[in-house]
Amino acid sequence: MGKLRLALGPGGAAPGEISALGQGTWLMAEGQRDPKDEEAALALGIDLGMNLIDTAEMYGSGTSEALVGRVIKSRGDAVFLVSKVYPHNASRTGAPAACARSLKRLGVERIDLYLLHWRGAIPLAETVAAFEKLKVEGKIGAWGVSNFGTADMLELASVPGGKNCAANQVLYHPDSRGIEFDLLPYCAGQNIAVMAYSPLGHSGGPLRSPALAEVAKRHGATPAQIAIAWGMRHPHVISIPKSGDVAHVRDNARAANIALTAADLAVIDAAHQPPQRKQLLDML
Repeated sequence: MGKLRLALGPGGAAPGEISALGQGTWLMAEGQRDPKDEEAALALGIDLGMNLIDTAEMYGSGTSEALVGRVIKSRGDAVFLVSKVYPHNASRTGAPAACARSLKRLGVERIDLYLLHWRGAIPLAETVAAFEKLKVEGKIGAWGVSNFGTADMLELASVPGGKNCAANQVLYHPDSRGIEFDLLPYCAGQNIAVMAYSPLGHSGGPLRSPALAEVAKRHGATPAQIAIAWGMRHPHVISIPKSGDVAHVRDNARAANIALTAADLAVIDAAHQPPQRKQLLDML
């Protein structure tokens, strides 16, 4: 399993080595699958080296965090936990209260990386102050954001403590490449990790791509594995596909060992063209 050294930003905790291929949990623990199957899938992912698990207080109104908590109960420091706070909870007093609720559901004393889920009405300076206090108190290891465009990131960097941002979680897959024009280069230049959510596309569009199918055939892989490997080709990108199925988890894990060639990338670029100008940030 490939590794990525997560940049925790100036003044943050020491960088930790985590899997560049993690596990998302959006729409898990919401009755779509047997909870035991979902727990088994997450546990298998950890065993296969996918030690980053991403969740949020929004997912299932906390049921996703509780699911993760059950899975990691006996695994101690083997997991790198990421959770997210609602924008309306990201105030000086609201963030600590939300974090406390997440910690309780997860059954841990610290969340490794705590993200603002998307930008809301609360001033960034207030949210950053709350996050910095949580870090000092040891409730979180580092903090970051989600669904922030380049302008948002620049504004964030201008507030006190804003340059301590460790990660930005955004939509990124072959049919959604806008971040490559300015956001991804900016984050890479600032040592801010980019976490790619929905790397297969929310509706599975890339899975029907003839270009990905062609590349997959060369590697004896599936289009899904190629889509994940494609996102991970950049050294600052962490991919967090979701799967509540053990067979899919095994398939996802194999993507970490696929090395795409220049010829492979050319085929994908021809069908899924990189951005030629700045684009609005895609969000789900």
